[in-house]
Amino acid sequence: MDIITVRDLDVGYGGRPVLSGLSFAVPSGRITVIVGESGSGKSTLLKTLIGLLPPLRGEIRLDGGRIDFDSERELAGLYRRIGVLFQNNALLESLTLDQNVALPIWMHHRDWPAEKAAERARIMLGRVGLAGHGAKYPFELSGGMRKRAALARAMVLEPGLVFCDEPTAGLDPITAAGLDELLTELRTVHGVTFVVVTHELRSIARIADRLLLLRGGRLQFDGEYTEAAASADPYLQAFFLRKAAS
Repeated sequence: MDIITVRDLDVGYGGRPVLSGLSFAVPSGRITVIVGESGSGKSTLLKTLIGLLPPLRGEIRLDGGRIDFDSERELAGLYRRIGVLFQNNALLESLTLDQNVALPIWMHHRDWPAEKAAERARIMLGRVGLAGHGAKYPFELSGGMRKRAALARAMVLEPGLVFCDEPTAGLDPITAAGLDELLTELRTVHGVTFVVVTHELRSIARIADRLLLLRGGRLQFDGEYTEAAASADPYLQAFFLRKAAS
């Protein structure tokens, strides 16, 4: 079953497309990784998928329903149904981890009792390995812990779908591997569907179930990661070996 379906999508800025004619699906309960060279449009596609950039053409369906980018009410509903881990974490330094993680609850469910929101935040911090750290402030944490806290916030409303923008950027190899393991654990144990934008080959190999490879404004590859990694296609080989394609 697919949680997202995209049909004939053009995305870009000022009426000029960066990506054209994209059609693909994101399967539920798996990790789909979006990759491509610098400037290939990964961030532009992500902005559209999370509702921040209206498409120039085409449609995006979430759980079968078409997303109406002209409806503020529908976009507000979208933000309750997805989670986003931003590249810079976007944690508020003046709030504790408990308060940061609870922010989406306060934004979308103001009728929740404070104790219920705090308990949900503590549960999510425990789920990402930060149990007992809720009273700390972001500036007291390592880079890896900040990433995990931001991930807890992205999941606090228990969405079925979480988007991650360069989740291991700036992390040392051991910390990055630990975060990759956490994503795969959340997929396997809790059934979370992830869409991840990354350029890290090691992370791609560790987490990717499916791969979307962007090139020249188009979708170069859409399929299983294992198929892409073993492909004899010169461009795919060049991408995974990080060398110039002939």
